[in-house]
Amino acid sequence: MRLTIKPVLPFDFELSASIFSEGDKQIRRHENGKFYQLIRINNKLVLISAKSSGSRDEIKILVDLESNEEISNKDRKKTREVIYTIFNLKLDLKTFYLNIKNDETMLKLTQKLRGLKSPTTPTVFEALVDSIIEQQISLKVAHSLQRNLIKTFGDILKIDDKVYYAFPTSEKMASATIEQIRECGLSYKKAEYIRDISKMITDGILDLEKFKGYDDIDEIIDELRKIRGIGVWTAELTMLRGMQKFDAIPADDLGLRRVISHYYCNDRKISGEQVRRIAQNWGKWKGLAAFYLIIAERLKV
Repeated sequence: MRLTIKPVLPFDFELSASIFSEGDKQIRRHENGKFYQLIRINNKLVLISAKSSGSRDEIKILVDLESNEEISNKDRKKTREVIYTIFNLKLDLKTFYLNIKNDETMLKLTQKLRGLKSPTTPTVFEALVDSIIEQQISLKVAHSLQRNLIKTFGDILKIDDKVYYAFPTSEKMASATIEQIRECGLSYKKAEYIRDISKMITDGILDLEKFKGYDDIDEIIDELRKIRGIGVWTAELTMLRGMQKFDAIPADDLGLRRVISHYYCNDRKISGEQVRRIAQNWGKWKGLAAFYLIIAERLKV
């Protein structure tokens, strides 16, 4: 079964999907011009495989769907929505480019990376769990722990003798013991944070998806910080990865500070407050501009 999706232009599929080029083949990966991921659609597991067709300014995304269950029209509609979310396909980059035109450095980077859109997790829960795992450790180690968690607690789909894993549900994590989560390599506190937050969701105490409808990011931060294990940095990262709140910027992130220093401060060591001052040049697009800097460094632009 195939879907044809037209993104808001400009959009560069290969550039945007390249961040997944080192992903786990059983979870999510981009290779040979194709992106694939196992997602959950209306309680069904669906393997999506997406590729682009046409030029950057006339692009279409062709998405093949595979499942061991029948895919209904309702499932197709929901899958389309999730793909729009994963690649942020409704985002109008022209507004972003217009707003940063007076920043010479960012203007040059956006011209070289035209069509780059930042990814979003299918659920806020996924973004939050990933952000908690990444607290105070290197990304390389964090990615290893995230893979362990997904392969331990995620649901499995077998297609043509290949096994794929979906991100664990809050229900699955809520029913896990601290010891089981720790076996994935997480610290006791992180395992406890993830388990307790999952229980809050399944008990109906916490609705992470509601934050997508908030306009004030400070209000989101204030509410998330009331939850044990979530500080400002974790809240800001979650907003960027899971809510498409581009006014947020995790200014205290060491990696981001290094990247911004490279492009704006001749590689001098800078503080989170200096990052916030520089980011004022990007208006409500701080987080997206930061993503452009990260990708620019990764691609040595």
